[in-house]
Amino acid sequence: MTAEPRDATVAYPGGLRARWRWAGSGEGAAVFALSEVGGELLDLGPEVSDEPDALCRAELRVDGPAGAWTVRFASAINDEPAAQLWDTAAQLVVKYGFHGYGLDARTGARRWVHRSATPLLAVFASSRLRHVILQGELETFAIEPDGTVAWRIAHSDVVTDASMIGGRLVLTGYGGGVNAVDPATGRATGG
Repeated sequence: MTAEPRDATVAYPGGLRARWRWAGSGEGAAVFALSEVGGELLDLGPEVSDEPDALCRAELRVDGPAGAWTVRFASAINDEPAAQLWDTAAQLVVKYGFHGYGLDARTGARRWVHRSATPLLAVFASSRLRHVILQGELETFAIEPDGTVAWRIAHSDVVTDASMIGGRLVLTGYGGGVNAVDPATGRATGG
């Protein structure tokens, strides 16, 4: 017995209305069965695997002021996709499984793809940062608008939670330790 695909509707700034649909391994047909017609369709599954439909699949449908577009993703692990609008770069940044994606917020066109060695937990974007933050279980990445890595931090404990609090990236480790990082530089900050 397979689980039904999951659905979510999210509104992003700039008048972007997004509908997510995702499911576990080999369930691509169920995810894509309700795909809406119209607009551009981009399948980024081949960025992850030569056989993306054997993996977990997700579909993002966005309706915005410039029209509709759809992007499909693949993941080696069962994960809930998430995104943040990075307004200064005009990108919707998606995290799904081990990959982060920078998509043109108006058209859905692929701007960059970043692969992490561990699953990505969160994405943080702010007009106060010149980059976006991708938080993995063992690494933190600052990604520039063109997809290059501005800086990266390796962690000695598995990160289980990440939050942006008071201008700091606060990371909680599996062992219970809490670290604060300056999201602009990647340097440790007090408390």
